[in-house]
Amino acid sequence: MTLQQLKYIVKVAEKGSINEAAKELFISQPSLSNAIKELEKELQFAIFIRNNRGVVLTNKGTEFLGYAQQVLTQADLLEAKYIKGTVKKQRFAASSQHYLFVANAFVDLVKDYSDEEYDFTLNETTTYEVIEHVKTMYSEIGIIYLSNYNEAVIRKMLSENNLIFKELFTAKPHVFLSKKHPLANKNIIEIAELDDYPKISFNQGMYNSFYFSEEVFSYLPVKKSIRVSDRAAVVNFMIGLDAYTYSSGVFPEYLHGGDIISVPVKADEKIQVGTIVHKDVVLSEIGKKFYDILLDYSKGFNS
Repeated sequence: MTLQQLKYIVKVAEKGSINEAAKELFISQPSLSNAIKELEKELQFAIFIRNNRGVVLTNKGTEFLGYAQQVLTQADLLEAKYIKGTVKKQRFAASSQHYLFVANAFVDLVKDYSDEEYDFTLNETTTYEVIEHVKTMYSEIGIIYLSNYNEAVIRKMLSENNLIFKELFTAKPHVFLSKKHPLANKNIIEIAELDDYPKISFNQGMYNSFYFSEEVFSYLPVKKSIRVSDRAAVVNFMIGLDAYTYSSGVFPEYLHGGDIISVPVKADEKIQVGTIVHKDVVLSEIGKKFYDILLDYSKGFNS
């Protein structure tokens, strides 16, 4: 196995076509095909499945691609620092469910590198995609939550994909709602009191199972439901429609200039928010710094 072969794999995966990848790599299509076949023979599994439209990664190929990308990134850093004597652009990616404190932590991370060249990515996405991104090493760190309802299923999925969950904080369920909402003056809200109001939840796409929901009590039936993918839309609906969403109660003051408040929910439930990382990956310097910032933000959240 060589770095050149790894570069070939990454380029073919990017293009979805051996022919198109060969053009960009300035080698012949037969030469590229042979290089991939030799690597697959050495690995004893297929990286790609060939079809009439090009190639797609196998399950093992997807996992291998994540490792290949990590190796190539480290090789580039070594070459830039010790051979070329140049400073390599800093790269980092994290994936998360829709949490305000994660976005704020990411801002702090970027500020720490304001004097350097960087290419940073924060993916606010579905629960399934967060897990998939960390599994394939597209992201170094993922941020998700566990509850009494989903914990067994999510932990099993993490274990099967060689991922490790590490708690940041545990909170009691709250609801976010407008300060003008009819229930806004209550000290604690019972779930039944929310029956006549629209419930907002984040759309999980193809994986809309209750276990993948970002909100607790997803298994309970509701009369009115609004699914969104944009965090900004949540605020508009809470203010305009007397809608609500379940949450950990963290950082409501950052929402729409204080127009949104957080009220505890009367229920025997927990929200355990934490990070997921691949067990075979050592966090980069940037990854460690981001984790430390998340940890700092999490102090005082436990309830």
